[in-house]
Amino acid sequence: MKAVCWMGKSKIETLDVADPALLNPRDAIIRITRTAICGSDLHLFDGFIPTMEAGDILGHEFMGVVEEVGRGVKNLQRGDRVIVPFTIACGNCLFCKKQLWSACDNSNPNAHLMEKAYGYSGSGLFGYSHMMGGYAGGQAQYARVPYADVGPLKLETDLPDEKVLFLSDIFPTGYMAAENAQIEEGDTVAVWGCGPVGQFAIASAFMLGAARVIAIDRLPERLEMARSVGAITVDYSEEDVSVLTALKDLTGGIGPDSCIDAVGLEAHSAQLQGIYDKVKTSLMLETDRPSVLRQAIQSVRKGGTVSIPGVYGGLLDKVPFGAAFGKGITMKMGQTNMHNYMKPLLERIEKGQIDPSYIISHRITLDEAPEMYKVWRDKKQSVTKIVIDPWAA
Repeated sequence: MKAVCWMGKSKIETLDVADPALLNPRDAIIRITRTAICGSDLHLFDGFIPTMEAGDILGHEFMGVVEEVGRGVKNLQRGDRVIVPFTIACGNCLFCKKQLWSACDNSNPNAHLMEKAYGYSGSGLFGYSHMMGGYAGGQAQYARVPYADVGPLKLETDLPDEKVLFLSDIFPTGYMAAENAQIEEGDTVAVWGCGPVGQFAIASAFMLGAARVIAIDRLPERLEMARSVGAITVDYSEEDVSVLTALKDLTGGIGPDSCIDAVGLEAHSAQLQGIYDKVKTSLMLETDRPSVLRQAIQSVRKGGTVSIPGVYGGLLDKVPFGAAFGKGITMKMGQTNMHNYMKPLLERIEKGQIDPSYIISHRITLDEAPEMYKVWRDKKQSVTKIVIDPWAA
């Protein structure tokens, strides 16, 4: 089969690789009909996530049709159309039973690698390094799905792939980010980053009762998309714009009730802190660039909430934790507990409350993926979201 493979920092190739096979009784093989490049894939492309090996198949947003199931999978059969969550969960451990699916204790066979860095391991992830399980990803024509009796959502609808594909990651991630923001009716919510997760966080904040959402970015196409769903926008690249001042002005000096960091470890900043972070990360004295997290902590009102769906990988410097403590804020974060959100959000799509395909700007083939990784990273061609048809020529 064809697959998009990581071959080294900033080096992606589409290769012919071996087809996947059933390894365990609870496995399924999926013929992938749609997949996508995620913003967090760029952390792999840029070399920020360790334990990648040449030839690793990328991708964690995918859906398709069941080709084969192991003898332990009773809820799926050949021909079923399914969406696959990017987090892999066993369904039986303490954390799965608490519905903390992304903290699954059994799905990461390389848990010892995560434990060294984080103390404990979360769940395995598709296509996202060996410390997170070493699972082959979904930017391919087929994929092996472990714990297929627990993870994939079987579709009983004829909705097109592009309307439901993002239930595999970014729509639930944006929704959980808004849920973690503890939004109350009439609140003002600030969202940093108007990429795909940011867009769904904006839409979800309105669904959960926010009166105003303030969207912060620098790319015109992203800001326009945020405005199209009702957000107020702040372009932080304008010379006379201070995000902190803008947020105070828009909230009568109080600050937003909730702040959502939908950017994560590769935050862009033209200010002195941005230069500082780039120098520190290049010298390996810091692993992440947390300029957005700093702004969110400083901006949120006293007693407010900071929600963090943006991926962080390691060690941060100059985080204003004294401000977090002094203002008595709540911080909520983590990988998405996908299984809690896929079915309820599918119902929202079926009812016409949202059509997630509005964020798509590019539709490509597997062969075009390596070049599109560069386009996505460098924010060219007004890119907002890239979807791949694995079978297109």
